[in-house]
Order: sequence, then structure tokens, then C-alpha cells
Amino acid sequence: RRGPQAGASSQFALPCAGDGERRLVLFCLRHHTAHRHRNTQDGSRVLTLHTAAPRATAPILSPVQPDVAWTSINTIRVLAMDAVEQANSGHPGTPMALAPVAYLLWTRHLKHSPQHPDWPDRDRFVLSCGHASMLLYGLLHLTGYDLSLDDLRQFRQWGSRTPGHPERGHTAGVETTTGPLGQGIGNAVGMAMAERFLATRFNVGGAPLVDHRTWALASDGDLMEGVASEAASLAGHLRLGKLTVIYDDNSITIDGRTELAFSEDVGARFEAYGWRVLRVDDGNDLAAIDAALSDAAGQEERPTLIVLRTVIADPAPTKRDTPGAHGAPLGAEEIRKTKAILGWPDDPFFVPEAARADMGAVSARGADAEASWQRS
Repeated sequence: RRGPQAGASSQFALPCAGDGERRLVLFCLRHHTAHRHRNTQDGSRVLTLHTAAPRATAPILSPVQPDVAWTSINTIRVLAMDAVEQANSGHPGTPMALAPVAYLLWTRHLKHSPQHPDWPDRDRFVLSCGHASMLLYGLLHLTGYDLSLDDLRQFRQWGSRTPGHPERGHTAGVETTTGPLGQGIGNAVGMAMAERFLATRFNVGGAPLVDHRTWALASDGDLMEGVASEAASLAGHLRLGKLTVIYDDNSITIDGRTELAFSEDVGARFEAYGWRVLRVDDGNDLAAIDAALSDAAGQEERPTLIVLRTVIADPAPTKRDTPGAHGAPLGAEEIRKTKAILGWPDDPFFVPEAARADMGAVSARGADAEASWQRS
């Protein structure tokens, strides 16, 4: 189900918290619209949920250009295949499946400045499924961060800047170290809480000094972990509306189908936590994905979960939708056949100029956004 439309509202009863908890909740929510609570006859409180309209400062996005977009998306896929193959170790399947949503997020919705990765008001991006690190490294390289093609060739090598799992402080643009599954969800919730705290403390006199969002990509494995459940529950309780988690629902684990150990309705669980839940049934549907990201980017009342159905290792001819693409190279022959499907040269680490120009434009836009923030 999609969340309520702009201007709509829904209600649920929230029992009164103890004094200590009430102080925490009011402190964290003080910058939101007042008078959203009312008392009922039985002594409970009713919280009215209003879906926020997109921020006036958000740019109006032009339609996705499919030809250019797919060139860039397939570049991300090929770099992941080639790097894992050269290292003879790693995880190619999830970067291939998530390349479309990652491309759209990083080029159209994520506020960031590759020339200045530590810009204080950048959006935060967390790759909770850190084993899919080549997705992040490909994005960093193509959008202009300080990560070269030679760095990608050194994937998972001793002393390289592209370790098997992303490490904060080791590679420019990596927001947090994500190794254990579920940890990144906790990190993302903490970042969203920090944004809320800083905005409440420093946004005075109408100056939007702090106004950024937190985005996270999470796998089935992440959402099986208890830490993710606890953090997501807290995010719903605190109504962290600038937090969006994209759930890669591919139904594959390293041991087989997720149904071996996991059969719950994740979206229903997050709805129970108080999240908005959007669903996209095709991980290659650029228009639907972009619409969901735009919807999430315009919300500030509740956190958003986007349940994105993908096919691991798409479009590899024999490894797609199998555990064979989880945690192991595809193999030279499978890569050759996949590149043929994509119409790609056999040369390893080939990056078309069209992809460089398309994704490289992020750097200039990011610099402009940062300069505007510095002037404000």
C-alpha cells in the first residue's frame, strides 16, 4: 500500500507515556507542527498523522532519460562483476540488482557534494548490506569522489581503498563501516536522530542550517537481525520522517531461498512500527522507483520503507535469482554472456564516456548545492 496522499490524515491511539519518556518525545518532536495530539475520554492520546508536502526547496526533477540511465546502470553492474571476478572474492549479485535504484538515488535524490564529502548538510547514505560494497564503490567512482578506476581494480586487496566491506575514514564518501548485518539500520536511525537534534538546536530565525535526509539500502539479512527491529521501532516511535530505508526484497540468501528461515510480511511489520510503506514490484522499473524515491523525499512526518522487489544478479543468464550470485564471482563465461546480453565490450572495467558524463554531472550539481548552503 502507498502512504496517505498529501493533505490526508489518519489516526491511531497512543497510550500516555511516563513522565521521563514524555520529556524525551516532546524534546525530539518540538519542531513539528503543534496541536497534533488530543486526549480521548478513556485517557489515551490520539496522534494525527499528516503527510507532508514536498519541501519548497526541493528541485522539480525532469523525467528519467532511459537510454542514458541504462548506460550508467549497466556500467555499475559491469564494474561489480569485473571487480569481484578479478579479486576472485566478493558479492556481485546485489550490486547488479540494486544498480537501478542506486543510480536514481545518487543522481536525482541524494544531496551530496563529491568534491567535499564531509559537507555538514549532505544527505547520509548507508549501505547496510555492506557485503555489496562494489555497488557503493562504483557509485563513488562514477559520481566524482576520490576513488579511481585503479582503486576498483584493487577490490579486496591488502591495503587498498576498496575493502570487502565499506570502512568509514578509509574511503572518501563512506559514511559508516557496515560489516555485521543489521548494523547499518541502527546507524541510519542514529543519523536521522542526530539530524533531528541538530535541526532543533541550531535552526533558529528561519535559517535552515541543518536540513538533510538519511537513506539506507538494506537486505533480507539486515531485516532478520534484532538490532534492525529495535532501531526501526525507535525510528517509528520518534517519527523520523527524514529517514528512508530501501529494502532489497530478492528472496535469496547464501544458503538458498529466504523461505528456509524467513517468511514474515516485512512491510506489515514496519507499518506496525509506524512507518510509511511503499512497494515497487519491479527493480528495473525506473519510473516506479523514481516515483517512490520522490514520494519518500517529500515526507517529514514518518520514516519510509520502500519494499523493492529485485532479482539478484540480473541479467546474468544462469546465475540470476540463485544463491550462486551471493558471495562468489560469477565466473568468466557467465560474465562474457552477461556482457553480450547488455551489448557490452568484453574489456574488463570498461566505462563508456556517456556514463562518465551522466554520473559525473553530480559533482557540479553538488558543488552548487553546497555553495548555496554556505551563502544562506
